[in-house]
Amino acid sequence: MARDALVKDELAAKFVTEKDSPYTRWVAAEGLDIIAAHYVPDLRTVELKPWVRRGGRGVFINHEATRTSNDCYVCEIPAGGKLAPRRQLFEEMILVLDGQGSTKVWNDAGAEVTFEWQAGSLFAIPLNAHHQHFNGSGQKAARFVSSTNLPPVLNLYDDVDFVFNTPKDFPNRFAGEPDYFSPKSEQKGLLLDTNFVADAVNLPLVEAKERGAGGGHIRFAMAKGSMNSHISQFPVGTYKKGHRHGPGAHVIILSGTGYSLMWPEGEEPRRYEWGPGALIVPPNMWFHQHFNVGSEPARYLAFKHEVVSVRNAQGVPKAWISQRIGGDQIDYADESPYVRETFREALAKYGIEPQMDQVYTAELETLPPKP
Repeated sequence: MARDALVKDELAAKFVTEKDSPYTRWVAAEGLDIIAAHYVPDLRTVELKPWVRRGGRGVFINHEATRTSNDCYVCEIPAGGKLAPRRQLFEEMILVLDGQGSTKVWNDAGAEVTFEWQAGSLFAIPLNAHHQHFNGSGQKAARFVSSTNLPPVLNLYDDVDFVFNTPKDFPNRFAGEPDYFSPKSEQKGLLLDTNFVADAVNLPLVEAKERGAGGGHIRFAMAKGSMNSHISQFPVGTYKKGHRHGPGAHVIILSGTGYSLMWPEGEEPRRYEWGPGALIVPPNMWFHQHFNVGSEPARYLAFKHEVVSVRNAQGVPKAWISQRIGGDQIDYADESPYVRETFREALAKYGIEPQMDQVYTAELETLPPKP
């Protein structure tokens, strides 16, 4: 049975004021809600409210387990419209969900860059740079999802005017380079050195067999920020290895059909069905595992903050390392029988054969011995 550590109202009342923060008060002052969930079925249809200050509509998504690390919000730009310009002393990464348009970015020194985007485009806003988003269609609203590290910044300073109106350029982050938002292809290991991806759904990936199932992977650290992100893909009839990490990963499904299991250590897995547009936010140090039960490769984008990545002395995330040698990834050979049974049953409903036998066999050849 799951244990949620819920206590009596009498004890909870003693801490009620500590749930509030400068960040949550700011969201309320903006007239918006915070969805305190770690699963949203479809970001493209989630209900939004008028965001008067920005001239669009929006909602924040921030599970209690991630509220002090980073957040996520969905924003809609009206047809033929634009959002109000703003600058901010925090970082922001954006995935376009629907529509097309453009964004202008400029600094106090007068340098300015404008670039166009479409559904599937991925980019980051440079620290404290002025920026404004424009909808390129007069007929249809444009919608994007964003992840930021606003919560710790606003909670630290507790000064909205300072966070949003400080006249300070960071030329090492953005100096108006004409090609700043041009797609680039320079690889540094798994890291793609770019500030703009035109089409995240079809971007070529790098082999990453360490995560299991012969999938592909690519990582980003856009706009020279401390936030990071990655895209992973895995083939039909396969699933990823279970793993865990710190709080703040916002997993957005880009393509495919499947489900995820999430669970705290020692408890039963909870299942979440997904398709394109779904959002999954694994709580702090919960194991989670993603399964492809559809007829095409499954691909997702994970927005993260660096606090999510617990690394070894070599700089490798422990979520990539076997539990047998001190990491936080569960080898296929050590997973619960429930995982394979549930997967076979799910594939049978779609008439798809599992493709995991050769994956299990290949793992055994390199599997570390049990401690």
